[in-house]
Amino acid sequence: MTQGEQAIDTPPRAPSPVHKFGTLAVHAGAPHDPVTGAVIEPLSLSTTFAQTGVGKPVGLYEYSRSSNPNRDNFEQAVAALEHARYALAFSSGSATTATILQSLASGSHVVSVSDVYGGTHRYFTKVAAAHGVQVTFSPSIEIDVAELIRPNETKLIWIESPSNPTLSLVDIRNVASVAHQHGIMVVVDNTFLSPYIQNPLDHGADIVVHSVTKYINGHSDVLMGVAAFNSDELNDRLTFLQNAIGAVPSPFDCWLAHRGLKTLHLRAREASTNATSIGHALESSPNVVAVNYPGLKSHPQRYIALKQHRDGMGGGMLSFRIKGGQEAAERFCQNTKIFTLAESLGGVESLVEVPGSMTHAGIPREQREAAGVFDDLVRLSCGVEDADDLRADVLQALEKAVVAPKINHANGIKR
Repeated sequence: MTQGEQAIDTPPRAPSPVHKFGTLAVHAGAPHDPVTGAVIEPLSLSTTFAQTGVGKPVGLYEYSRSSNPNRDNFEQAVAALEHARYALAFSSGSATTATILQSLASGSHVVSVSDVYGGTHRYFTKVAAAHGVQVTFSPSIEIDVAELIRPNETKLIWIESPSNPTLSLVDIRNVASVAHQHGIMVVVDNTFLSPYIQNPLDHGADIVVHSVTKYINGHSDVLMGVAAFNSDELNDRLTFLQNAIGAVPSPFDCWLAHRGLKTLHLRAREASTNATSIGHALESSPNVVAVNYPGLKSHPQRYIALKQHRDGMGGGMLSFRIKGGQEAAERFCQNTKIFTLAESLGGVESLVEVPGSMTHAGIPREQREAAGVFDDLVRLSCGVEDADDLRADVLQALEKAVVAPKINHANGIKR
């Protein structure tokens, strides 16, 4: 630590939950309506709330941008599931990222893992840079973090674990220990796993963020983000920015996301089971170059999954490099019958995409490939369909993408 730096003390943690995850998912932030007794919260669509006198609202609410009953209930539920004291919802995952970065002063420096979500990379390099916030990307942040810290300038370490789309893992505790010695906060994007499989605050992170659009909502019909944390000071600062910037979700989106969250444990568990089955099938296929899935023993950071993930689960996301290059990757996506070719992830339905041409296309090729995002990389988001059906779909698409073209070429058939 240099002169001017001040170590971060871990803020008081939320009380240990009395109930287990499934019970919290169903009941946290879900009080019965005191007037009607409704078991499911009603929608509160009003943008403004009556006052009994000047500056004296009837209840807790004045204007819906500042706070809303549905948003409050959803935030309470996420806080409970992430073992946090506070949570704040935003209009998208990108809005969550933007608000956190907006809390940094011009001249601040951020250290980030290299293979981040394409939208995060875009914000870091195109928007944050324009506001005087510099970001350094590292492909091996656990090894490099101490060297990359700029005394009195570095204010934030940004981690995705697993990373998108190469499924690399980071030992959150190791990075947080170094960062906190220098007074630097650690943010972990937990979108790929959800609060059911990993709770980054328990491993030393200061803020955990999610694209609620993905696993938390889980039905591909809500655009939303959330941040959870324990610090009173962070709560004051980010609540102010949430209101001042105004990138807040609608009451209906909060209601839908809260409904989706109630089944998160069931969906995340099934998606992880399906991804594990497919990961083993891909690993055994002669048509695959490499498989990235932290639920496999072959994953280079499997030991981190065993330490940080519930029961060592790998989650519902995986990626693999297919033999035959970019053309084979595109053919694979066009030949799946159950997996839908589409961006996004974490819904009940299974999705497939080619990151180099889709979600990460905005990242220069050299930077993409340095992070392991090659043109032949295929990303799968496993839904909750039957595992046997999904595995069969992947294997038949592999045959059509890799083997069939070779047979056609040998037979002189052009397609």
